Amino acid sequence: MRAILDVILVVLQLYVWILIISAVFSWLFAFNVINGRNQFVATIGNALHQLTEPVLSRVRRFVPTFGTIDVSPIIVILIIFLLQNIIRYYIYPNVF
Repeated sequence: MRAILDVILVVLQLYVWILIISAVFSWLFAFNVINGRNQFVATIGNALHQLTEPVLSRVRRFVPTFGTIDVSPIIVILIIFLLQNIIRYYIYPNVF
């Protein structure tokens, strides 16, 4: 059972990194630092969008808009940190 919890913690941490990379990628794309017409860049952007958008779209329904600032990745990261701490401090020690 602890192995399953370890895998869940690793997957949650990987998703946090995917969210951070997606946010940085969107900033680079918005400020024309990277070329959006490049096929490799477009593939990376599409993959990041498909990985993050299902979760972020659900959070955006409940979060008020702040103009052009999107705070949904921050909220998702905070929720993931909360889940990780619940698993580490409350579930993990009680599993044999």
